[in-house]
Amino acid sequence: MPHNISLITTIAAALGAGLLFGYLATRLRLPALVGYLAAGIIIGPATPGYVADAALAGQLAEIGVMLMMFGVGLHFSIEDLWDVRKVALPGAILQIAVATALGMALAHFWGWSIGGGLVFGLALSVASTVVLLRALEERGILDSFNGRIAVGWLVVEDLVTVLVLVLLPALASSLGGEALDAASGHGGGDDNLWTTLALTLGQVGAFIVLMLVVGRKLFPWILWQVARTGSRELFTLCVIAAAVGIAYASTHYFGVSFALGSFFAGMVLRESSLAHRAAEESLPLRDAFAVLFFVSVGMLFEPSVLTEQPLKLLAVVAIVVVGKSVAAFLLVLLLRYPAKTALMVSASLAQIGEFSFILAALGLSLKLMPAEGQTLILAGAIISIALNPVVFSITKPLERWLGKNLDLAAKFDRSPDPLAELPMTTPHEHLRGQVVLVGYGRVGRKIAAKLKAQGISYVVAEQNREIVDQLRKDGIPAVAGNAGEPAVLIQAHIAHAAMLVIATPDTFHVRAMIETARALNPNIKSVVRTHSDAEAELLRSERVGEIFMGEQELAKGMTAYVLEHLDKAHKGHAH
Repeated sequence: MPHNISLITTIAAALGAGLLFGYLATRLRLPALVGYLAAGIIIGPATPGYVADAALAGQLAEIGVMLMMFGVGLHFSIEDLWDVRKVALPGAILQIAVATALGMALAHFWGWSIGGGLVFGLALSVASTVVLLRALEERGILDSFNGRIAVGWLVVEDLVTVLVLVLLPALASSLGGEALDAASGHGGGDDNLWTTLALTLGQVGAFIVLMLVVGRKLFPWILWQVARTGSRELFTLCVIAAAVGIAYASTHYFGVSFALGSFFAGMVLRESSLAHRAAEESLPLRDAFAVLFFVSVGMLFEPSVLTEQPLKLLAVVAIVVVGKSVAAFLLVLLLRYPAKTALMVSASLAQIGEFSFILAALGLSLKLMPAEGQTLILAGAIISIALNPVVFSITKPLERWLGKNLDLAAKFDRSPDPLAELPMTTPHEHLRGQVVLVGYGRVGRKIAAKLKAQGISYVVAEQNREIVDQLRKDGIPAVAGNAGEPAVLIQAHIAHAAMLVIATPDTFHVRAMIETARALNPNIKSVVRTHSDAEAELLRSERVGEIFMGEQELAKGMTAYVLEHLDKAHKGHAH
């Protein structure tokens, strides 16, 4: 047996310490994530006692990033990404610009070079997708509209960061650093810059096209062939091999990050009817490696920065937690989305993570940024990740405060927005005895199609402005906004409606919707969709109306089909 077992020791120490400190954190009513970070600090080089192999921990963390992003891709369709493009694309780019400017201003105040300030600002501008996913999953809002906006926003940030990582070496010499590719004979001139940019865009574009055109057909077919063998372990192996293999190939051949490669791997496998099973089979491994990711982040922390550079660290944390959040909040409002959406996106961005570490390391190797910049970025990441659950918890009181200050909420949510009110040309006969349909996703579309086929009038209330715009072009009455807000249901003419159908998976505001509907229309009937037994029981106790559970309705439909065909077969045998 080999005597070098550093890999086994690192995994055992990371998981064991993660379990212990995660348990202690939950007992103290703190997120388990804080415990995982503490575990990393304990087994890291900054504290006495056992020190885990940081290089191995970093590679294990990369696998955690791959599997986490793969899991998101399995739940995040291409249509979801396309639906939020008009808020995620401009919002992410402008937010990166604002946060980078704040970081550069701070670095200039400290006397750093322009290149150092640029790298420092960029590192503070990009949030950790892994941290965001954990936060959204813990709150059950990953599949909500606001959750999709936050994920789409960070996907755009990841794409921008990939371009920065490739372009930075070409710009290093002009920014006061050392060109990384000097050995290859390439300078940092304009021609080389444009060549590098064209090559990078070409590689990323080729990868995306390959995955969307070939991968959408090939990988689901492979998954189905493996599933036909009936071997559970082969199926699980196929899923993990696809996640890690595609992520590695995307980096090795196309220069795309592990995170983006595995995200697209999940998105193409989502086209398979076996996507739900693939998500379930990979979940335990994703959770285990996610813990390793947070432990490895904790290992990078140097406690001495707290005493040696407290004011600088405080300024970094302020930019990450406050500056970025305020900028994102204002940008989302300027893009005419509700204040609650702005709060969700703001909380999602109030941290930095894996890409910030990569940018800091590259800036250091190019001699653009001083070593203390990397130390401040790492410490800022640890603190912001630990504070992120607190930031998320603050959003609920802010939402309630906005709810009590209706004039202020209306000023935020109901800005001069043509989509926030039904057109005056909407026929009055469509606004009496109609169905108010909240949510126009996969379930909502099917309900709307059935209503249309039966000649029943309906009004759609949907948070996605692009969907509302398209519905109006198709001649369907629709209003943009969160139906938890009274103004949205009032615009949908809930006072004269026959029924309220809540078809959105985001059931956080269900009770508010029904309370508003009953206050304005005491005789209205309501129908609610949910996936949680506990939530269904709570809604039943409050007599919110008819409740449909996804799994239960599927079981009823399958049972009815089985009984019908068994009955026919029985009658056939009797004759």
